[in-house]
Amino acid sequence: MRKILLPLLFLILLVTGCGEEGDDFANDKGVKHGNKIVIGLDDEYAPMGFRDEKGEIVGFDVDLAKEAGKRMGVEFEFKPIDWDNKREEITSGNVDILWNGTDITEERKEYMIFSRPYMENRQILIVPKGNPQDIHTAGDLAGKIVGTQAGSSSRYYVDDNPNLKNSFKEFKTYLNFKIAFADLEEGNVDVLICDELAGRYEIGRAPQNFMVIESTIGPACEIGIGFRKDDVELRDRVQEVFDEMIKDGTVRKISEKWFKINLVKFRR
Repeated sequence: MRKILLPLLFLILLVTGCGEEGDDFANDKGVKHGNKIVIGLDDEYAPMGFRDEKGEIVGFDVDLAKEAGKRMGVEFEFKPIDWDNKREEITSGNVDILWNGTDITEERKEYMIFSRPYMENRQILIVPKGNPQDIHTAGDLAGKIVGTQAGSSSRYYVDDNPNLKNSFKEFKTYLNFKIAFADLEEGNVDVLICDELAGRYEIGRAPQNFMVIESTIGPACEIGIGFRKDDVELRDRVQEVFDEMIKDGTVRKISEKWFKINLVKFRR
């Protein structure tokens, strides 16, 4: 009996061990992620990634990441972070990916590698309905109380242009654009410099309170997916799957779900 049971047990273990598993990614130092990868995001950056009325994390980039993870056979865990501390979060290993409307900038390239750009984002001006301060261009910001989100491309642009910044009466930064819009509505700030994607989404929720000034502040930025510099293999695998999602129309459908149009501008 024992002679029969032992080979049978070995066969069971062999079959069990050959079950289908997700990809196992290692960085260039040989450190493996396993089949659980942590995505860092600002969970109040609608519509890219935010919490719905049930407290669940949803959004455009969240849907993209979930589909990519499913195709890769790995679990993507979404971890809210302070976006102003994203450098520390990804370089320390607290998160593996930044996938949350992440602008590709030279400063961020110092500590991250990126996927190919898949969207463009510009910085726009948003004022209360009726534009009581008569703001139309960046030149009209002199003497005004100006606000933006901490850690955003708008913040970096203002900091990199001291003549513009010094012309403001006051420069306020907020934890997220939701708080910034509330302050704008209450009259505590005159104008917001805002990512267009986030700004237009917020305005869509309360069109009676705000309006966009059609004036671009600074250059338009390209959006990509950010990875640690040593995670080339993980970046390349995500890119491969994302390419498939572009080709089969999945990304277009997700964009139309959140923006009503296809805003994805993919280039090789």
